[in-house]
Amino acid sequence: MVKNRIVQIILLVCFLISPFAQLVAQEVRVDTLRKPIDSLPVPHDSSEVVLRIKNLNPYVTLPVDSTLNYKLEINKDPSKYYWFLRNSPVGLRINKDNGQLTFKAEKSFFLSGRLKYDNEYKVYLGVQNMDNPSERVDTFFSILFYNTEIIPSRVKPSVSSTLTVEEGDTVAFKVQCENGNFPIENITFFANMPLKTLSQIKKCDDDFLWSIPFDFVKDTDSGKVKILILSFVGANKFMTKDTAIVKIVVRDALNYPLAVQEYNVAVRNVNTYILQLKYSFLQLDKRVKGAKNTRTTFDITSSTTALTGSILASSKDENSQQVGKVLPSVGVSLVPIKEAVSPQKVFDQNQASLVRSSIKRLEYMVRDNTLVGEKDAEITRKTAKLKEELKQIQIQLIDIPIVDSNDMTEEELNQYFNSPKVNKKYRLKR
Repeated sequence: MVKNRIVQIILLVCFLISPFAQLVAQEVRVDTLRKPIDSLPVPHDSSEVVLRIKNLNPYVTLPVDSTLNYKLEINKDPSKYYWFLRNSPVGLRINKDNGQLTFKAEKSFFLSGRLKYDNEYKVYLGVQNMDNPSERVDTFFSILFYNTEIIPSRVKPSVSSTLTVEEGDTVAFKVQCENGNFPIENITFFANMPLKTLSQIKKCDDDFLWSIPFDFVKDTDSGKVKILILSFVGANKFMTKDTAIVKIVVRDALNYPLAVQEYNVAVRNVNTYILQLKYSFLQLDKRVKGAKNTRTTFDITSSTTALTGSILASSKDENSQQVGKVLPSVGVSLVPIKEAVSPQKVFDQNQASLVRSSIKRLEYMVRDNTLVGEKDAEITRKTAKLKEELKQIQIQLIDIPIVDSNDMTEEELNQYFNSPKVNKKYRLKR
């Protein structure tokens, strides 16, 4: 037990002595390099030291709604100096005693126009000794404000989102752009159905022109309307897109140029038929007039013969008396000859009267259905009325032979038809 105790003590002593021996064994090294000694020491806060600002930042940028707290430092005792600013923007202040620069870039300054984004403001800064005015520093720094809010660019057509038009109209509007931080560089146009436009939309302020054809709305479309949807997709250089949609409601409308052509054709057909009727009336009237002249000649001859017979019968000459007795019989015999040679043209006269009244009716219908204004809203009704009236007259006069007026002009026919003698002959009598 004693031996073990002695061994433990010896080991403990060796363990404690070994680090000290190592330190003694190490070589002691001495730094032989001499430190430089400033032969001209600068005295602190003396008049020989040039006044300067130690931490001036010449260029400051601030986002909107941020706060600036920056303390300027000089190389002298700040209690003897005061600070000032010249030409400073609204809201920028400095503590004249310690050079504490403060500013809060409120958004209201920019919305009211007192401050502007991305505009470099040059601020003149000065610090001066209160006891020695000649000891001063005049310098400047620039401050710029930028907006961190991203304003997107928008496509803004110059019309409302919904338009109601009719066939035959022309849709025209300008595709405008409301540019934000990144302006729209190109525009792509889409439609829900094929269109034949008069212009191409590729950039801002291009004009959209489209003439609506008259057959755009089909008979199968419900409500006689068709809805066209136009999409204008604008993209900036980062391919950020904005879409504007214009809905055009196209209503079915009358094809007025075609309706005018149909109306003119109907009027021309009526006028042509009127000329044919006038020439037929002329032929019928000549027939009636010829028969009347022949019968008048027979009547005059018969009455003359009877009168001559009466005169000769009262003569003293026997021969003359004999002739006078025969002549009245001759006059009486002319009556059946008159009826056989020239019977009364009652049918022809009735036909002439019917043709004349039909002509008057058709002329009145043409005048009554004349177009009014550049676009008569009742052109379809008037055209249908003329066609219907012409058809009724043709059916009514189907038994009367119609003769083309080949050997007389329209002026000659109108002159004969409207002559006072004819009007007197066919006018209504009491």
